[in-house]
Amino acid sequence: MTASLLLLRNADVYAPDALGRRHLLIGGGKVLWMGESEPVLPDMLGMETIDLAGARLIPGFIDGHVHVSGGGGEAGYASRVPAPLLSRYTSAGVTTVIGLLGTDDVSRSTAELLSHVYALREQGLGAWAYCGGYHIPPTTLTGTVRGDIVFSDALIGVGEVAISDHRSSQPTLDDVLRLASEAHVSGLMTGKAGIVHLHLGDGPRGLELVRQALDTSELPPRVFQPTHINRKKALFEEAVALAKRGCHVDITAFPVEEGEDAWPAAEALIRYLDSGAPPERVSISSDAGGCLPCFDEHGRVCGMDVGHSGALLETLNALVARGLSLERALPAFTSNVADLLRLAGKGRIAVGGDADLVALDAQGAASDVWLGGVPHLRAGEVLRRGMFER
Repeated sequence: MTASLLLLRNADVYAPDALGRRHLLIGGGKVLWMGESEPVLPDMLGMETIDLAGARLIPGFIDGHVHVSGGGGEAGYASRVPAPLLSRYTSAGVTTVIGLLGTDDVSRSTAELLSHVYALREQGLGAWAYCGGYHIPPTTLTGTVRGDIVFSDALIGVGEVAISDHRSSQPTLDDVLRLASEAHVSGLMTGKAGIVHLHLGDGPRGLELVRQALDTSELPPRVFQPTHINRKKALFEEAVALAKRGCHVDITAFPVEEGEDAWPAAEALIRYLDSGAPPERVSISSDAGGCLPCFDEHGRVCGMDVGHSGALLETLNALVARGLSLERALPAFTSNVADLLRLAGKGRIAVGGDADLVALDAQGAASDVWLGGVPHLRAGEVLRRGMFER
C-alpha cells in the first residue's frame, strides 16, 4: 500500500537545472511542493518519508524511440524481437516511452502498437506512439495520418519513416512533403507534436530529402526529426547543419566498435554541444526493442543486436565521466524531448509537474524510480513488474 503523500528529503535535485539540496512533497501523481526547508505537516496525513541522503534526483528519462511491440524481422520470422517488459524500462530510469514500428509494418500494425502503449499506461508508464512505420504509404488505424493523430489520443506524429536506406520505400520529395504536411496540420488541430520521425540509413543521399523539403516548402523545420544521426560521421555533420536551420535531431545510443565510421552517443552529444547548434534541438534515444542489424553488400543480415533502454543511463554516465556536467547532459534525455513532443508535465522536476523521478546511486545506476509518485524501484530492487514478468 502506497501512502497518499510522500516526502523525499535531502535530494540533490537536477531539474534538469542544478537546484542543489531540496525536499519534495509528492501526491496525486504530482510534485506538490519543493523547497530548501523541510515542511512540518500533521501526522494525520499519513505521509511516508524517504531520506535520499544527498543522492542525485533527476527527471525520469523520456525514451523517444522504442519498439514497444518489438522490432526486427529482417532475417525471417524468427528474427522478430519480442516486446520489452515493464521493468526493462523502469530499472533503466525510463518513465516515458514513444513507441513506433520499423521495417515490419505489415505483420505488426498500428493497432498492435497502440495495444502495447495502452498496456504500458495501465502499468503506470507514460506512453505515446507514432503511426506509420518505415514505408509509404504508411500503415494507419483510420486510413490516414491525419485521422490517426486527430482521433487517437496516444498518436502524436508519424514514424519511423525510412530514408536513405535499402529497406525504405525509396520515397520522393513529394512523398515526404505530403506526409509531413499531414503530420503538421493534424498537430495544429490537436496541439500535439505533429512531427515526422525519420529513420536514417547508411545510404549516400543522407539528409538530402530533408534539405530539399526545407528549401522548397513552407513547412517549419521542427516538423522533421531525423534519428540515428550518429550512424555515420558525415551524416552527423549534415544533421548538425539542419539543427542550425531549426530541425530537432536525435542521437541513438547504439554500440559502436572502435574504428567504426560512427560516433558513440556520448561522443556525438559532446560534438553537437561544441558545434554551436542550439542545445535544445538534440535528444538521445535507445531504439529499445528494435534489432540493430548489419548487412552485407547484397542487403542480407550478417549480424544482429537488440537495442535496450539501459543504453540511455550508460550514455549519461559516459558523458559525466568525460567531464560534461549533469545539468548540461540531462536535457537531451528529458526536457528537450518533452518540449519537442509537447508532453506537458514531463521532462522536468517542477511543482505541478508529473512525479516521474529517478534517484541515482554513487555509481550512476538508478536506485529509486517513481512513476507518477508510485515506487517502481527502491534501493535497486524492482517493486513492480509487468503482468507476465517472473
